[in-house]
Amino acid sequence: MENGNGETSNNNNNNARLAIMELANMISVPMSLNAIIKLKVADAIWEGGSNAPLSPAEILAKIRPQGGGDAENLQRILRMLTSYRVFEEHVVDDGSQRRYSLTEVGKTLVTDENGLSHGLYVLQHHQDALMRVWTMVHETVNDSSSDPFVKVYGEQPYSYYGKNPEMNSLMFNAMSGVSMPFMKVMLERYDGFEGVKTLVDVGGSVGDCLKMILEKHPSIELGINFDLPKVVEKAPQIPRIKHVGGDMLDYIPKGDAIFMKWILAIFTEDECKQIMKSCYNALPEKGKFIICDPVLPHHTDDSKRTRALLEIDIYGMAIYRAQGKHRTEEEYRQLGRAAGFTDCKGVYIDHFFTILEFYK
Repeated sequence: MENGNGETSNNNNNNARLAIMELANMISVPMSLNAIIKLKVADAIWEGGSNAPLSPAEILAKIRPQGGGDAENLQRILRMLTSYRVFEEHVVDDGSQRRYSLTEVGKTLVTDENGLSHGLYVLQHHQDALMRVWTMVHETVNDSSSDPFVKVYGEQPYSYYGKNPEMNSLMFNAMSGVSMPFMKVMLERYDGFEGVKTLVDVGGSVGDCLKMILEKHPSIELGINFDLPKVVEKAPQIPRIKHVGGDMLDYIPKGDAIFMKWILAIFTEDECKQIMKSCYNALPEKGKFIICDPVLPHHTDDSKRTRALLEIDIYGMAIYRAQGKHRTEEEYRQLGRAAGFTDCKGVYIDHFFTILEFYK
């Protein structure tokens, strides 16, 4: 209850102003993450698993063995990211020195034996070319018939990436850095590939995910990796995998199960219906269509999960397709029914990705 001095009202106003100031300055977070990743700070602290708290000067000595650099500015970045639980701060009693170790969040930035991490995903999202597109988000409201990326560069992002090998490589590695940890969890906890003899991976790139599935399920006799011809022509030969080039808007190869990971969000409603209808036609009776996507929650709240999912939806809208979108489970169910599938079951084994099974 407000007292006579309006103290409650003042507190509410102060909190509101603080909230909008935080939102206004939010760009400091991803840009500081970019800096930390480019400087390889997480690897310097982790150092084979020690994760020993280091001072900014000690970190600087590891990432710049040739000398130089500004430890004070590094500390400023580390402090800010500590407030977002990327780092753990260890302060000496008198406050004269601060040291930093990695939290569980920070550990996702450590590169693995294949040189992958979630750090590549952060860098992919904030490249110079994409930052120019972000200034056009309002145009998705003014005119969604033209995509922001096209308005800036005159072509679709995948076409643009194809002409820029460094961007293309970063995109590929960023997606691998996010996908591989999920695929490991999926293969441990999901049994939906049991009994499948021929599995089609639509949009499977060079076959990495399909290879993991086949290694886990030796009963699958044939895996068909289906993607654009220019993509699969670069794919390596993999036992039990056949690479097929084509366009999913035209047809889908036949199999007794079809797998699709993080594909449909860049397509419009009509395009999704067309693709799902092609999947339906490519399956036998009792065949199964398996989608693995970030599925939006039905209700909006301020949880990390909801924010992460709604944020990736805006990213897709701004960078890829103004009329493409991530969807709720019910929205996917309705698309499936329009394509002929009788029902859809959600399998929630991950906080970000959801598995949806559609049945004929």
